[in-house]
Amino acid sequence: MLYSLFAVTLVLSLNSCGSSGSKIRTTSDSESSKKGKLYKSKGVASYYHDKFNGRKTASGERFDNSDYTAAHRELAFGTKVRVTNLANNKSVVVKINDRGPFSKGREIDLSKKAFMEITDNKNHGELTVKIEILN
Repeated sequence: MLYSLFAVTLVLSLNSCGSSGSKIRTTSDSESSKKGKLYKSKGVASYYHDKFNGRKTASGERFDNSDYTAAHRELAFGTKVRVTNLANNKSVVVKINDRGPFSKGREIDLSKKAFMEITDNKNHGELTVKIEILN
């Protein structure tokens, strides 16, 4: 009996350890219903300039504007957050891997790819957003 319980526990834990291979992406309507812990109900998001591509982030990772990443002054590296544009309700899930933004009044800096997926105006560099912590 004890051996069977151990075997089942081992199988379940091994199945949960593997990488799913899925990419972080914008959320669909069904995914957006999954609740995250509200971090900020209203803040300002901006995005990284292309000149930062290839540079090391504060976490030690190389920055890539085509990834779904972000900079935040306080949240732990590796934290996944859902950032929702309050103007159109589009959202994206990003991983915190850098520190910033250092401009007064801004809450989060998104990679260019993440920012462009939730904006309606590709010529504007700031969005009013809601930030939810997912893990």
